[in-house]
Amino acid sequence: MRDSKLHTKRKHWSSEEGFRYCEQIARSHYENFPIASWFVPKEIRKYIWAIYAFARIADDYADEPGYTLAERMDNLFQWGQYLDECYNGNPTHRVFAALAETVERFQIPVELFQNLLTAFRSDVTVKRYETFEEVLEYCCNSANPIGRLVLLLFNYRSETMMELSDHICTALQLTNFWQDISVDLQKDRIYLPLEDLKEFAYSEQDLLERKFDNRFRKLMAFQVQRTAELFVEGKPLLSMIGKDLSRELRLTWNGGTRILQKIHKLDYNVLIQRPTLTTLDKLGLLFRSFLS
Repeated sequence: MRDSKLHTKRKHWSSEEGFRYCEQIARSHYENFPIASWFVPKEIRKYIWAIYAFARIADDYADEPGYTLAERMDNLFQWGQYLDECYNGNPTHRVFAALAETVERFQIPVELFQNLLTAFRSDVTVKRYETFEEVLEYCCNSANPIGRLVLLLFNYRSETMMELSDHICTALQLTNFWQDISVDLQKDRIYLPLEDLKEFAYSEQDLLERKFDNRFRKLMAFQVQRTAELFVEGKPLLSMIGKDLSRELRLTWNGGTRILQKIHKLDYNVLIQRPTLTTLDKLGLLFRSFLS
């Protein structure tokens, strides 16, 4: 569902109209990990939809075909203006009518949304990352705010919990990078740190030519291992939260680690095949979440 600011901006949208629109966006997109599933209390779902719609539309501006670079940056700039209007109590876009109620009810700092916009702008302008630290910095803006936002919706505000969430969300973002290497190459985008390519004597040109050999296998095994370690570092969060969020978080955590397992079973050859969760995988994850 493509959003058009020309057709969605007006002076007054009700929060109900906004939430309905956000739900449509959430339900119309496929994701590996659950979005406001039936595990989440019904009274919280609409707020998750609002946050998802904010991020989904901005991500489409940054990444979907059909926009010039200038249009992408202009749309993201406009999205930031809508965010300012939202926090100033005057939302003029239906997504932000829903978001306004969300941020007021849960006292959400604007910086989390601003960080997301920083990541989306990076998607437009940055195609290579020299170091792993640069990739982690991107994750701090792209993924970690999402986990913190979800915790705030459930009134978890401990900094310890926020940091554990950061580990999980960074791991999820990295997993998505390794899962989508073949997709990103089509966009001339590489998230594998260039320093790691050099370390394993695997050149950028080798990657662009999709050369699968032992060098690439070792490179990906290294990435998968340190991503798995981040999942483990964040795992204590699963036992710290209540039943209101635990099922959803366990599904998400198990889904991410399952993708890493699938990459391993592919012998790390993600240059040709993109590992995904099958229906059987999802049923297995659901069953495991009940046993946990």
